[in-house]
Amino acid sequence: MDDAANRFDLSARPGPRPRTTPTNPHVQLDQNAPLELQELLFERARALPGVRVGPSMISVPGARAFVLGEEEAGGPPEAFMIGREFAHLHPPTDGSLHMMLPVELAEAVDAHGWGELHPVARMGAIPRTAMMAYGPRDEGELEVVWELVRASHAFATGPERAA
Repeated sequence: MDDAANRFDLSARPGPRPRTTPTNPHVQLDQNAPLELQELLFERARALPGVRVGPSMISVPGARAFVLGEEEAGGPPEAFMIGREFAHLHPPTDGSLHMMLPVELAEAVDAHGWGELHPVARMGAIPRTAMMAYGPRDEGELEVVWELVRASHAFATGPERAA
């Protein structure tokens, strides 16, 4: 795993995985993140270097996208969902995120129960870098999910810009 993908210890997420839909729209159905944690995560992500926020061009209505400017988007094509959108936060009734992660980190996220591969990626129609990160249920989980967002941002900005 590269340094950007291995900046933190990804231990097992406590408890069972939340229920999710098996196809599009891919949403989290239970164990949803409290609104205040969703907003903390949103505010942190929007403050990352080069990030612009707007409606997602690929997700459900109400999903807020994290998009890089053209000059900041130095990552490979598989670091982006559409255009320069590297992640989005689903509406408050859900609270999960979709994000693009390096393959090794995406596999670790799945193996440790922090998220799952997007169903369309399982079918091979989009890169295996497309992940759902489950919404954080408490402040400890918020820190883990925040590190995943940072890793997605680093993947999208590219190795020269990664902090």
